[in-house]
Amino acid sequence: MTDFFVSSEWLKSNLQRNDMVIVDCRFDLADAERGKIEYSRSHIPGAVYAHLDNDLSAPRPPSGAGGRHPLPDLNCFQEKMGRLGIDNSTMVVAYDDQGGAMASRLWWLLTYTGHKRACVLSEPFSKWLKKEYPVESGIIEPQQTAVYHAEPDPTMTASMEEVKQNLYSGEAILIDSRAPERFAGVHEPIDHTAGHIPTAVNDNWQNRLDESGNWKSEAELRKDLSPYEGKEAIVYCGSGVTACANVLAFKAAGKEVRLYPGSWSEWITRPDNPVNKG
Repeated sequence: MTDFFVSSEWLKSNLQRNDMVIVDCRFDLADAERGKIEYSRSHIPGAVYAHLDNDLSAPRPPSGAGGRHPLPDLNCFQEKMGRLGIDNSTMVVAYDDQGGAMASRLWWLLTYTGHKRACVLSEPFSKWLKKEYPVESGIIEPQQTAVYHAEPDPTMTASMEEVKQNLYSGEAILIDSRAPERFAGVHEPIDHTAGHIPTAVNDNWQNRLDESGNWKSEAELRKDLSPYEGKEAIVYCGSGVTACANVLAFKAAGKEVRLYPGSWSEWITRPDNPVNKG
């Protein structure tokens, strides 16, 4: 166990803790209800479910501001965390079966709003199953609600205007967390415009995983991210979700980092924003 990750062995041994809430964050961008259906069939004992669209994002406005997954309204987020049984002192362990990307979104939102005890399971749920660790089915409703107070930290985000200013100042390293083919603009399966923000470098969030699909150790993450030493990083992806995995990695490695929440899907709503390919 570290400040950022817990192993499946640790979690299995601590399932009975009364100061901890386990949150299943499985989600499929191509099928928004698949994650909850899979959760209802099998999940870590006691885990509650958080839905990316309904719980960890706000509805997308017609203008496209905030991207495909805008940050949730703070009052709504407080209420939803409280409904899951999370208060400001609760230890939260988030997991998914998507390499930790969805779990990292919950980790980021909690950390951004002042929570100090959120972490991510270092392995996907499929590994939990493979080890034949205990599971249960059905939808868990928390026995009691809690009160969560959100106090956002503005130093954890970069706005679209700040990203635009950085194109000229170069004060921060801009990192695109998407797959290389999306960064290059040769394949764009989701957004209406292909390419990337000028000056960005491509470092896919999946580079933070080892060959078996587990999170790399914090020592390995520090080595991975050593090329960015000495500069703050601003990371983005398609909609501010998978980039959270890179933010988590940067934080675990002790490096300065901010998330551009609107990411590519917000950037391309402005026709005057420049786009690069290749």
